Order: sequence, then C-alpha cells, then structure tokens
Amino acid sequence: MDIFDALTLIGGLSLFLFGMSVMGQALERRAGGQLRSLLGKLTSGKLTGLLTGLGVTAVIQSSSATTVMVVGFVNSGLMNLKQAVNVIMGANIGTTVTAWVLSLAGIDSGNVVIKLLKPSSFTPVLAFLGIIFYMFCGNAKKKDTGMILLGFATLMFGMETMSGAVAGLREVPAFQQMFILFKNPVLGVAAGTVLTAVIQSSSASVGILQALAVTGQVSYGAAIPIIMGQNIGTCVTAMISSVGANKNAKRAALVHLSFNIIGTAVLLSVFCLLRVFLRPPFLDEPASLWGIAVAHSVFNVLCTMLMLPLSGILERLVTVLVPDARQPEVFSGLDERLLAAPPIALERCRGAAADMAADAVSSMKQALASLREYSPELAASIREKERRTDDYEDQLGTYLVNLSTRPISEEDSREAAKLLKMIGDFERISDHAVNILESAEEMEDKRLRFTGGAMAELAIVSAAVEDILELSLTAFLRDDLDTAAMVEPLEQVIDQLKEQLRTRHILRMQKGDCSIDAGFAWSDLLTNLERTADHCSNIAGCVIDMANDSMNLHQSLRRVRDDSEEFRRRFQQYQRKYALC
Repeated sequence: MDIFDALTLIGGLSLFLFGMSVMGQALERRAGGQLRSLLGKLTSGKLTGLLTGLGVTAVIQSSSATTVMVVGFVNSGLMNLKQAVNVIMGANIGTTVTAWVLSLAGIDSGNVVIKLLKPSSFTPVLAFLGIIFYMFCGNAKKKDTGMILLGFATLMFGMETMSGAVAGLREVPAFQQMFILFKNPVLGVAAGTVLTAVIQSSSASVGILQALAVTGQVSYGAAIPIIMGQNIGTCVTAMISSVGANKNAKRAALVHLSFNIIGTAVLLSVFCLLRVFLRPPFLDEPASLWGIAVAHSVFNVLCTMLMLPLSGILERLVTVLVPDARQPEVFSGLDERLLAAPPIALERCRGAAADMAADAVSSMKQALASLREYSPELAASIREKERRTDDYEDQLGTYLVNLSTRPISEEDSREAAKLLKMIGDFERISDHAVNILESAEEMEDKRLRFTGGAMAELAIVSAAVEDILELSLTAFLRDDLDTAAMVEPLEQVIDQLKEQLRTRHILRMQKGDCSIDAGFAWSDLLTNLERTADHCSNIAGCVIDMANDSMNLHQSLRRVRDDSEEFRRRFQQYQRKYALC
C-alpha cells in the first residue's frame, strides 16, 4: 500500500461519512411527520418504547442522533427517564440496519438477478434517479428523496473506494500483525471504542470494519470485540450533549453509557469463556461483510434482551450516580439538542406557542375581570402571565430563527414562519392586558367609578373581545380555517363599538354624568380593547395565509372583507349580537 492508496482510503472514508450524513439528514426531513407520529405514541410500556427507539433510529440511521434527541426530550420534559431507558435500548437495535445494507457489497454470484442486488450494480441507477429528483423537481419532498438517493450512492461509492484502497493490505505483514493483536478481546474493545468515539457513529465505524474485512485479515475473533467496543464509543455523543442539561437529561445520557458498558462486560465475559473452553473454529475464520452485520445485530439484540428486564434497576442506578440537586433546577422547554431533529424541535415550538397563547388569552380575560372586581391577587396573576409571555417571545423567537437556518422541509419552514409571526401578536395581547389592569388600578386608587350605562356598555364590548380571543385561539391551536374566518367580521364590529362607545362617553361627560379622569381611563380601555381585537385579526389572518401559501396578511384580510358574502352575513350577525341598548 503506497501513499496513493492511503489518499484513496482517506477520500473513500470522507465520501462514506459525507454520504451517511447527507442521507440521514434527508431521511429525517422526508420522514418528519412519521417521526412526530412515532414519538407521539411514546408510553411507559417497555415494548412500545423499545419499538419507538428502533423505528426512529432505523429511519435516521443513527443511534447517536436518537439518543441526543432523547436527552433533549428528557431535558424539555417531553419524556420521563423510564421512557428514555426503553427508547435508548431500541435505538441500539435500530442502528444495526446500516451494517446489513452495507453487507450487500459482499454479494458474489454469477446469477444476474442476485448480482443486481450488489450495490455496485444498482448504486449508479439510484445516483441517476437522485440527481433527476434533486435538480429537476421543484417539490421539496422530491428534492429530499433525491438527496436520500444521492447520499446512499455516495455512501456506497465511498465504501467501495475504501475496500479497493485497503485490498492491498492483505499482503502487508504489519497489517496482519495488527489484527492478530486485536484478537486480544480487551484491546479489540478499546480499539472499537476509540474509533467510534472519534467519528461519533457506530454505523460508520462498523462500515469501516466491513471495508477492512475485504482484506481477509479480519477474523471473527478480532471483529466481535471491536463491535462490542463500538457500542461503547457511540455513547460519547450523548454524554457531550448532556453537558449543561438538567439532572434527568444527564441520567438519560448515562443510561446509554451504562447500558452499553454493562452489556459489553457481560457478553465479553461470555465470549472469553467460550473462546477459552470451547474454542469455536469460526473465530479464526476471516470475517465477511454479512458476518459482521450478523455479529453486530446479535450483540445488540442480546444486550437488549439482557438489560430490558432490568430497566428499572438501570433507572435506579443512574439516579444514584446523578443524585437530586439541592437547589431546584430551571426548566427549559426549548432545548438546543432538539435542533438536531428539526421536525421534533418544531413540534416542541408548537407546544410552547400554545402555552404562550393560553397565557396571553387568560391574562386578557383576567384583566377584563379586574375592571369588574379588582384584587391584588388578580393583578399579580396578570403580571406573571405577561412576564411569561415576554420570556416565551424571546426564547421562541431565537429558537425559531435558529431552527429556520437548519435543513428543514418546505412545510416545516412555513410553520416556523407562521409561529414567528404569531408570537408577537400574543405577546402584545398580554401587554394590553397589563395596560387594562393599570387602568383598573388607577380607578381603584382614585376611587373612580363609571356610570351604570358605561358599565353596561363595557360589558358588551368585553364580551365581544372575549369572544374574539377564543375564536383566534381556537383557529391557531387547530389550524381551523372556518373559525379563523369568523374573526375578521367580529374585529370590524369591535372597531365600530369603540367609536360608538367613545362618542357616548363624550356625551356623558358633557352632561356632567362622568368625570374627566374617568373619561381618560375609558378612552385608554377602548384603545386597548380595539388593539387586542386587531392582534386577534392578525392571528386569524396568519392561519388563513398559511393555508393559502401566502405571506401577505393585509391582502388576505382585505380579500376576506371585500369578496365574501359570508363575511357580510357574519358581520351583521355580530352587529345584532353586540348591539348597544
């Protein structure tokens, strides 16, 4: 093996790792909906969690990525530690899929049908289809399909390049001696651990081992301990991701490490006993590509069978290793680790935005209640919710911007844009709630009172505002176009009410029925209520925009007002419902 073979090996390894990364990211984008569905079915059941971890890892081709996501879920409160244990175990089995795909390169037959299964036969076809999808299709999902095919083709081409580059090593005595050395199980485990820790992918390190196996110098006796070590090395990614996380997230990462260390220790002991006392002859035979895939799968399945019944003990073990903190931890619902899985991160953003919306709407309803009966407890609750919505806007806005820079599907990109637009409106609604509360506090401090007629009018406009708040919240939470269409006519009615109530109050002041100070408070109230309705209109308009793949809010609302008989019917209905006496 000369320097040119070494350069070819480096190039093949680079293509292999790049292809695996591209394929995994494209698979993740393409399967975003399915990923959300799988993770939505998580329960405390061992089998369900196991199958979920297996399924997600089989889709994205990386147990490290799945485990990092699990650490993020636990840190965000989306998953408890018991669920995480089972999912992590399933991920270890799911990652073996890659080795089976790579083992197809070892097919050797003169039969045409069987030969077509060899990657060198079908990879060029997949690459050709992939470039057509990627370059000539405008649809984002088809482009992702093209990237999956191109990534797979690149991966397999890198694999074959590596295999060709190392083929000459079969005659190199030093290379032979190295793998004789790895027949020492402890050294084999250490080599597998270090290699996988460096490249942070057990799938990739198994692929490298399969590429080296074509030299005929890698025996099963050397390959099996290396495979065991690879399972320990892959834990480094999750351990790194747990830095700075809460105690349960650290425990989830430690579950991954403990599971693999304990499983490896037990099965390595069994392997050494079998080797010493039974001396199976196959251990000295050269490992094949499919043989390595079998060994990888059997090892992971046996580890899971061993540890699954002991998952409760494993959970208690990591709880002891990472004890409860003396000081309460700060909860962070938006975890940076989830950005590794954009569809899941976006799902978490939806949940956070829903919580924010509920706080904003609740704060406004409480502010309206404070006008009828003020209390310090009510005031404290309103201000606390306004503070939370401010925090939500800061965290969600930053998080969604970061998410938008990731490779995400067109549908998810539109959803992120929608959330970015809406959170500002919800935050402003909570601001107006505090403004109304301050008017209530001013009236309480100055002992100001509205007349009976003013209070009756305030009850009518308050009911209309509460109605529009509920409609906009429902439209947002359910992406309900019918409900969204009901918001704009009500907003127009509230605009009319504001002008009518302002005029009526001026007449009351002219008659001396109402003081100037009360008049100022009344004007402020009407302004805040009208602007709250405006923000509700923006929220509903955004729902309509997203459904029509449009980003022109004012044009959409104008079209609804000007071109809809249904709008006019609803407008008249709301006029009758909220008519002044």
